[in-house]
Amino acid sequence: MRNVVEGQLDAAMKHYGMSLLPFFPLASGMLTGKYKRNAPMPQGARLTNTQRLADRYVTDANWPIIEKLQTFADQRGHTLLELAFSWLAARPAVASVIAGATRPEQIDANIKAVDWALTAEEIAEIDKIAKK
Repeated sequence: MRNVVEGQLDAAMKHYGMSLLPFFPLASGMLTGKYKRNAPMPQGARLTNTQRLADRYVTDANWPIIEKLQTFADQRGHTLLELAFSWLAARPAVASVIAGATRPEQIDANIKAVDWALTAEEIAEIDKIAKK
């Protein structure tokens, strides 16, 4: 999964004192943990119902990354969603992390997600996984 807060964009935002709000911070749900390789797509889910988004995120290249990130989060007692939000919240160029929710429990999960303060070592490991 491509890191959009990197390279020249990150440097330009820092130079000009700017920040951003990530668009689709959970990759249309791919970073929630509800999608599994070789498993049926969840009924009513965004990637199940919107083919253009599924074509973008549900790819052979993304599955290994998602699975490694899931393992990373599991080993630390966190969810994939918590990992995604915490990683974004740790980026200096990110002003805020906003995600939609269709159920109250999703709001609770979104709020809990930023409680995980990633260390510099964890961020480096996540960045290494995501670049593959």
